Amino acid sequence: MDVNETIESLKKQMAELKESTEKNQLSMVVFSGDLDKLLASFIIATGAVAMGLDVVMFFTFWATSALRKKKAKVKGKDFFGKMFGFMLPKGSTKVKLSKMNMGGMGTAMMKTLMKKKNVQSLEQMIDLAAELDVKIYICEMSMDLMGFKREEMIDYPHRNFVGVATFLEVAGNSKIQLFI
Repeated sequence: MDVNETIESLKKQMAELKESTEKNQLSMVVFSGDLDKLLASFIIATGAVAMGLDVVMFFTFWATSALRKKKAKVKGKDFFGKMFGFMLPKGSTKVKLSKMNMGGMGTAMMKTLMKKKNVQSLEQMIDLAAELDVKIYICEMSMDLMGFKREEMIDYPHRNFVGVATFLEVAGNSKIQLFI
């Protein structure tokens, strides 16, 4: 091998190494559609940005319903899509606590207490995450399974519809991975 071939080989190895190097990034699977867990997800995400990390949140299964527009009217859904659309919360204002919901009373109490203590609402946390360039990836398989359409999801500046492979590629190079 001559010197030029050796240099090219080393350059290629350096490029591959650079590509696989851990990034200063948090990748988070957001699986739960419960208010308390969604709040925790956004608090962690915005806190991570404040600490200098890039953040990618991958919304899948029950968490996807929290990203639905409140008043979106979508046509062309099959029976199951209509049923999921009816049964699941339509947007972040409709999600409930995972514990002590008590027919909605616990959720109302938590929201009242949060307001009294100047804790941002879930809607405000989503807005803050957008301002801080937190990326939201929405699982296409979950949307398809539940009959959700792209046009019924919230407008968010750093939103992508992806498959699990795309998220795993990002998460694989992240310094921190979480599942909530």
